[in-house]
Amino acid sequence: MTVMLEADASPTYRRTAVPSWLVVALACAGQFLVVLDVSVVNVALPSMRADLGLGAAGLQWVVNAYAIAFAGFMLLGGRAGDLYGRKRVFLVGLALFTLASLGGGVAQEGWQLLLARAAQGLGAAVLAPSTLTLLTAAVPEGGARARAIATWTAVGAGGGAAGGLVGGVLVDVLSWRWVLLINVPVGAVVLAGSVVWLVESRAGDGRRLDLPGALLVTAGLATLAYGIVQTEAEGWTAAATVVPLAAGLALIGLFLLVEARTTAPLMPLGLLRLRSVASANAAMFVSGSAMFCMWYFMTLYAQNVLGYSPLDAGLALVPSSLAVVVGSKLAPRLMRRAGARSVAALGTLVAAVGFGWQSTMSAHEAYATAIMVPGILMMLGAGLAATPLAALATSGAAPGEAGLVSGLVNTSRTMGGSLGLAVMSTIAAARTGDGGGAGALTQGYALAFRTSAVLLLGGAALMLAWLPRRVSPAPAKSPAKSSAR
Repeated sequence: MTVMLEADASPTYRRTAVPSWLVVALACAGQFLVVLDVSVVNVALPSMRADLGLGAAGLQWVVNAYAIAFAGFMLLGGRAGDLYGRKRVFLVGLALFTLASLGGGVAQEGWQLLLARAAQGLGAAVLAPSTLTLLTAAVPEGGARARAIATWTAVGAGGGAAGGLVGGVLVDVLSWRWVLLINVPVGAVVLAGSVVWLVESRAGDGRRLDLPGALLVTAGLATLAYGIVQTEAEGWTAAATVVPLAAGLALIGLFLLVEARTTAPLMPLGLLRLRSVASANAAMFVSGSAMFCMWYFMTLYAQNVLGYSPLDAGLALVPSSLAVVVGSKLAPRLMRRAGARSVAALGTLVAAVGFGWQSTMSAHEAYATAIMVPGILMMLGAGLAATPLAALATSGAAPGEAGLVSGLVNTSRTMGGSLGLAVMSTIAAARTGDGGGAGALTQGYALAFRTSAVLLLGGAALMLAWLPRRVSPAPAKSPAKSSAR
């Protein structure tokens, strides 16, 4: 029923005299580009709209085209690296990402930009999983590997934190096109260095690549998001809305059917029988659907309502970006005392308070109360919740499945964020109506934040009711049921 791509089954590993720090630097550079492009475009959205004539729906697709392609193909990218070689897949993903950045930077029409963003997301999905595997293959176990992974994690967090600031500087000094074009020279340098210095490796387990699964889940998410966006203009009962919603659900249903039947599924459904895996992924999906839209609406609010320049908007969000890092660092310490479930729920409640505060915003407000403090609360909570959810998700799986389960968590969060952005944007647009003034826009943004706050409260209740209390040691073999308490 499914068409698979075959891979060489023989294990391949080669040693090299290349310094490990150089491999770490190249892998971290690739990771930085991927994470940076999730957030760097946000401050450029108003400029893109003015230059290319994009509507409100078009603006959210600038973000969602990248996120949906990234989420839908991430697991496929990880599996491809294992089968066809991590270096090869890294190079292919980086080349596609760089070329797509060039295409987006020179786009003359809205559809050209959206197509380039989708291609960027595909390149990122192929590139991102190989960055960590290349790093761990180059650095021996022990303190050196722990430091390398810590560097990789910090670079990823730094990419997200730097996105708003970098985007603001580029838009103010040059133009919105440079938030994409900047990837071209950087990508070319990393690509050249990777060709010379990276060494090939692969798992060689003889498994096959589930391309149909990746295509079905990506198409299903994109079609669902399109249907949700259509509700703003057409209503819920119009054929223009009902058809894509039904088609999206059908594609996702077909994806689940394919995953249940194929011998090498992209997402082994049996893993979802584990309480820790199922509950943590559900919690991450809900959290992502509420939190992902924060950057989108905050940058629009700062520029369209408060009159900030792109650079000022980027600077305004730096405290929020740093709060994610602080929350992530605090989470492990709190987990040792209170347990993973309690910390995840606490982080979600802190974020809900921030979203609730943000929903009281007005068209004339000081920076501290309009953006800084609620933004810090939102992202501090996000950082607190993410670490225990990831730890719980991997705790019930066998060691050989830990990487796959980690990929599922990231995919669930990004998928939830993509659909959540479509829903929240539709809610905001419905409240704003035909009014384009600061007051009308503020009311729409406020309703989106209020809805997210309610969703997060429901997510916290879900976590307390369903998540295991603490992280349990993973069994030696694939478990039949969760060992979590």
